[in-house]
Amino acid sequence: MAEARPQLSAVEQRVLGALMEKQRTVPASYPLTLNALRTACNQTSNRDPVTDYDDTLLQTTLKELRDRELIRPVWSGAGSRVLKYHQRLEEQLGLSDAEVAVLTVLLLRGPQAVGELRTRTARMHAFADRAEVEATLRGLAERPEPLVVQLERRPGQREERWAHLLGPLPETVAAQAPKIDREVVIADGVEARNARVRAAYDAAAAGYALEFADELDSKPFDCWFLDRVAAEAPRGPVADVGTGPGHVAGRLATQRAEVLGIDLAPAMIDEAKRLFPDVEFQVGDLTTMLRPRAAAGWSAITAWYAFVHMAASELPTVIAGLARLLVPGGLLAFALHAGAAVHHADELAGTPVDLDFVLHDPDEVIDAVRGAGLVDVEWYLRSPLPHEVQTDRLYVLGRKAG
Repeated sequence: MAEARPQLSAVEQRVLGALMEKQRTVPASYPLTLNALRTACNQTSNRDPVTDYDDTLLQTTLKELRDRELIRPVWSGAGSRVLKYHQRLEEQLGLSDAEVAVLTVLLLRGPQAVGELRTRTARMHAFADRAEVEATLRGLAERPEPLVVQLERRPGQREERWAHLLGPLPETVAAQAPKIDREVVIADGVEARNARVRAAYDAAAAGYALEFADELDSKPFDCWFLDRVAAEAPRGPVADVGTGPGHVAGRLATQRAEVLGIDLAPAMIDEAKRLFPDVEFQVGDLTTMLRPRAAAGWSAITAWYAFVHMAASELPTVIAGLARLLVPGGLLAFALHAGAAVHHADELAGTPVDLDFVLHDPDEVIDAVRGAGLVDVEWYLRSPLPHEVQTDRLYVLGRKAG
């Protein structure tokens, strides 16, 4: 008889988690063959820890799971009779789609904060907000036999994490450094975050422009990348979102006739107009911008560090929204800080502020770009220059098909 709440070894957790994930993200190739399952278990993205399981270990594990009624072998393929594997864990536990998504990520990545779960479950289930994730976790925790537990906050953590109760965590996960929730920047809502960002850059605008308006002079890679965008985009208007003091828009304008710089902070737009009087600038929110007045779309959109205050969960929607505004063949190009952390700043360009800067996972960013339908995607990762904030920089370029 099947177990009510099975206790799974580390290998069993990975096998069932991989099957549950692929069942929802690539249903056309599910159930999985042994080869596909090995690849899914050992993939280097969205797994913690990364493993190197071989066929012998997986076959032994699959036999044990079959004996416990947690997987079912199935035959498919006309004539060839290929053996594939289907998971039965969600059937046994009676899980909803939301619960499957949460439990899958916990099985594959270990303890997670609420914001991390919302981001990492996006391909399996679209949670409306953090509250919906929390409600799902509470439901799993309040079962007669709880399936998840909320862990105590450890030093350095800004939020409690959640773990599954389906077996011991791999030692490498249990001992790893505390994780940072990159959703904390919108814990009190997007509008509250935007208000903090607007107030900070309005206050710091003069000092910020003085410090950064000529920074491209010492950034040859950025100049090369921006010049490529200007040269390779179709003819037509270009938008630089999160333009700040206008230096990126100014660089583009040296090679393009029509450039519009957009920024959330009115004082920053005033500085951009003062520094680059031949370029058009306006106050605006990149998440609600429209197509240009006299064209079907933008030939290129650039966003140099415009996403640094956004939560990880916001990026797929924001990138998809910008991509929709491009003409066929149009380019989206952006730069951001790479990593998995949130850095708080009390000072910016000599001005007291209250700002959180988010470092984004390159794999998640590239997935968001491809998920937005952009093609010919290129990305570059560079280390910081001596005079820069010491974070790695990710540069991405994608083209709208057409």
